[in-house]
Amino acid sequence: MHWLGCLALFATLALAKRIDDTHPHWKKVKAGHTSNTNELEPGHWFGNAQSYIEQKLQQQQNLNVNKAKNVILFLGDGMSVQTVTAVRSFIRDASEQVAFEKFPYVGLSKTFCVDKQVPDSASTATGYLTGVKGNYGTIGVNAQVPRYDCDLGQDESLHTQSIAKWAQDSGKWAGLVTTARVTHASPAGVYAHTAQREWENDAKIKENECDADLNVDIARQLVEWPVGSELRVIMGGGRRNFLNETVFDETDVPGHRQDGRNLIEEWKALKKAQQKKASYVWNKKDLLSLGDFKNTDYVLGLFASSHCPYHGDLERQDLKDDVPSLSEMTEAALKVLQKSPEGFFLFVEGAKIDMAHHDTRARRSLEETEEFINAVEKALAMTSSEDTLIVVTSDHSHTMTINGYASRDSDILGLNDELADDGLPYTILSYANGPGYEKTFSDKKGRKDLSDKDFTDPKKKYMATVPLESETHGADDVAIFAKGPFAHYFSGNYLQTNIPMLMARAAQIGPYAHK
Repeated sequence: MHWLGCLALFATLALAKRIDDTHPHWKKVKAGHTSNTNELEPGHWFGNAQSYIEQKLQQQQNLNVNKAKNVILFLGDGMSVQTVTAVRSFIRDASEQVAFEKFPYVGLSKTFCVDKQVPDSASTATGYLTGVKGNYGTIGVNAQVPRYDCDLGQDESLHTQSIAKWAQDSGKWAGLVTTARVTHASPAGVYAHTAQREWENDAKIKENECDADLNVDIARQLVEWPVGSELRVIMGGGRRNFLNETVFDETDVPGHRQDGRNLIEEWKALKKAQQKKASYVWNKKDLLSLGDFKNTDYVLGLFASSHCPYHGDLERQDLKDDVPSLSEMTEAALKVLQKSPEGFFLFVEGAKIDMAHHDTRARRSLEETEEFINAVEKALAMTSSEDTLIVVTSDHSHTMTINGYASRDSDILGLNDELADDGLPYTILSYANGPGYEKTFSDKKGRKDLSDKDFTDPKKKYMATVPLESETHGADDVAIFAKGPFAHYFSGNYLQTNIPMLMARAAQIGPYAHK
């Protein structure tokens, strides 16, 4: 070897030794520091790669170009790529795949809205359900409508139509399932048109000094307007937006409306007048009592006054008979919609992934993501990829990161293996901002010592750098997973507005009817 080469090799080895000995994050790892001894052998990784290549070759030879009779869109609200990564470790191991990660096609979508880099759930719902990007806080209207504009929001020429309408126009049934209020931003994108996402009832419209008669609130749109009134399945929370403030629901919680109307009774009366087989249910017991839904073609299930409880709370004595899980609602919805001879479109939202992130409660968010995965698995078991396209995605990300150099067997919800430069421990998961700031820093002493904190508590707020009452969304691209007819269309990196167009193309509805 040339002497210059020897010198370079010596310098490289010396540098490597210096880094290894002094740099806190370049520690030698003991052989066998893994629960899977196969990972110590190169053949393990080569075999994994070979299996993946074989899968891809098989996919290329067997592209599913069947017309999609059914389309199911699963929306993990706020389910960032980091959330998916973390839930793998939470459930099993970082090397494992959750149900939808096994789908053959994966892509990324760009989530910005017209007027902001970081979007909200209203503007993104407009994007992934109607194919048009709008402004922050608006639903089912194009970007010519500013938020809070009382007049332009009701201009039908500025409304955008959702894939649910395209499905209905083609003779398919449509429905929605959510753990939020059914009038909340994401599910409202299925059927509503409004300049302000918070106009879920007439009182909210009046608060913004708009005419509640001219500006029809979201709950009324669900009951009165064509798309909402023809939804075969409506399941989630939000009873308060259907009842007047003088009326108490089944759990003695008052409504929020001020127009004296009971929209639940109006929905029931409308279906009776139309001689439709319809059922209103307010608890899990009544939902399950409907059995196989042979005598029910329309279901309105409102299981909470506001949002549904967190999945981890459903086993509480006061809730276990009242509120069905997301997977139970999904199963019930599919039993109804599968009766349609022309097929169906179903929207399923795991809404509380997002709500837990806003509170910087990482454990809650991962618990919700796990139940979201259960719902996807339920749909996979009840449908066939030959005629059913299933798309799993998110509307936007959050500011949670996975940081430090924790060992593979560390609890993803716990502390890192090493101390920070201030001599204090820090969590593997943390947020860029949010209410967790108060749990992270002390006004007098700086960063707090977390070594004695109970991270098994689902209400535990995780570390945050910037103090905010509510943690914000992020602008990261989010993942899209697809399986079924024309799922190969969903690979690549593209605008979020492409999603409903790709689903419509697979089902030959909406802009792609009769093609």
